[in-house]
Amino acid sequence: MPASPSTARAINDRLALSLLQQEGPLTAGQLKQLTGLSRPTVADLVERLTAAGLIAVVGEAGEQRRGPNAKVYGIVADRAHLAALDVRTEGVAVTVADLVGRVLAEASVPIDGDTGTGPAVEQAVALVERVVKEAGADRLHTVGIGAPGLIDPASGELRDSGGLPAWHRRLVAALQERLPEARVSVENETNLAALAEQRDGAARDRDTFVLLWLGHGTGAAVVLDGALRRGASGGTGEIGFLPVPGTAALPSATDCAGGFHSLAAAAAVVDLAARYGMSPAGGEGPSAVGVVRAAVDVVEAAVGRVREPSNGVVPASSAGRFLDALADRLAVGIAAVVAILDPGCVVLGGEVGRAGGEELAARVQDRIARMTPLPTEVRSTTLGGGAVLRGALLTARERAQEELFTPRDRPLPRV
Repeated sequence: MPASPSTARAINDRLALSLLQQEGPLTAGQLKQLTGLSRPTVADLVERLTAAGLIAVVGEAGEQRRGPNAKVYGIVADRAHLAALDVRTEGVAVTVADLVGRVLAEASVPIDGDTGTGPAVEQAVALVERVVKEAGADRLHTVGIGAPGLIDPASGELRDSGGLPAWHRRLVAALQERLPEARVSVENETNLAALAEQRDGAARDRDTFVLLWLGHGTGAAVVLDGALRRGASGGTGEIGFLPVPGTAALPSATDCAGGFHSLAAAAAVVDLAARYGMSPAGGEGPSAVGVVRAAVDVVEAAVGRVREPSNGVVPASSAGRFLDALADRLAVGIAAVVAILDPGCVVLGGEVGRAGGEELAARVQDRIARMTPLPTEVRSTTLGGGAVLRGALLTARERAQEELFTPRDRPLPRV
């Protein structure tokens, strides 16, 4: 059954807007070529989208060309402003961007663990308001939040968790109260990082992969056949609770101590490094990122890939043994995931994954190859800790465009 004229127009409009988003500003002639539509049809959709305030002339294709096809059309970037938040146990980071994703302002603020719920929420909300002002935005259309913990798939709300600060859950409601016109949504931080890695990072060529998040805690995100999988309760990827050998006890329903978290979270990595006499280069504090980066620097200097670190006070043999021990731990959890999902690719994400780089990824891949017959490539993140903000911004932009690009009287089919 052929589409009605209104449905056909909606499909054409959506297609043109998608191309303008992906390719950037285009002439009517380029839209005709990319869409395969006739010249009159392209002229009509350009007129409709311009009248709706969604696109505008942003230049000309060439100094010597004149006429309708010489005009270059682009999405009206300031039609809406978006905010992305990365909410961590120890603070929050905020980015404000326009409708095409161009970052206008960003900032972060630490929030001490002893700060009460009310003051912590106020600090975070005040940061958002300040960054919005610095970006020159009158108001926000959409706010995307990445946070640790489980997201209820039915309500979309952050579920209560004894292991997370109380201000996390209160922040979402507070933002909605202070920004009543904004569409506020929250997603698990690791899931957002996976979306960013798939779009702009290490998994750009993969429609099936697992992201292992290595930071303050541990987490995993599962993308199968191009779709993010959340599970019946929103708990897909809670790998910190995975029972593994090498721990003193089993995890419980309320505490992941004893699970994979006890082997691979930041505190465990620092403790492991101390056994091998590792200390961060550059006078950094005893952080997981610092010790892993220091170990990688020493090992790479020893084989001539980089110059000798100025603060390399640990023998290359000790640094190598530390990275081997860390790879052993990571492989235990990854092998379990591979046995169940067969993702073909695992990305080591988060700040620690980025610090380990290809050196750590190669060691983990070598161990996985010996533990399972399923071929699995292990890659290092290209986005690191910034993947959460990037993923939150991507989802906020997509939600805003979905609403703004869809005429209220005729929903646009997906293309």
